[in-house]
Amino acid sequence: MSEERSGEQTEEMVDVDGHEVPASHVPDDVPEWDDEYLDRVSDRLMFNFDLEKDYRVRGESFDLYGELRMETEKHFFHPSLNYAKHHAEEHLFTRRVDHVSVADLERLVDLGHDLADDVDADEEHYGTDFTFVLVAPEIPEDVRQFVAGFEDRTLIKFGYYGHYEVNLAVVAPDEEDAVASENADVVEAFALWRDLPVREEQSFLQRVVGWLRS
Repeated sequence: MSEERSGEQTEEMVDVDGHEVPASHVPDDVPEWDDEYLDRVSDRLMFNFDLEKDYRVRGESFDLYGELRMETEKHFFHPSLNYAKHHAEEHLFTRRVDHVSVADLERLVDLGHDLADDVDADEEHYGTDFTFVLVAPEIPEDVRQFVAGFEDRTLIKFGYYGHYEVNLAVVAPDEEDAVASENADVVEAFALWRDLPVREEQSFLQRVVGWLRS
């Protein structure tokens, strides 16, 4: 809605994660989670991801699923003369657990590789990320070391068809603790005890846009 003041229309503002944003910017199809923590996380994700709750895939269930898709193309003098069209995607899978182990994470990595079989890869595909986030009461030390040192990127057709990457993160919100693999940038949305930073290093979006513009 908008209010009329002194002949001018002022758009209604709403509070999202402690910040005032125009109501028209808030997607109208975002689910609500009974889990207060995940509901607040969704407030941070909804501007970039299409979100679903109670998502199932390949026999695995997740409390929150998000999909981000980016497309870009370059033009030669006129938009009708386009070339170098590319697309990139990120698939986010989040589950709350009572305990997390390295074996749990390894199973999710295997799931990521299985899902990669369905990637629609061609010359226009830049990359697809599969990011798994587990929300746990605490982060065991062996899990922390495994996640912090984890990296898994696979070139498709020697890179001619882009790549896919599996990312991992574990968050313990009650402990205000989180660990993520190098390119699991989305973990920042789960660290509710911190403001979303303006980061010097590149996020997934920045990495993709920078490559596509080059």
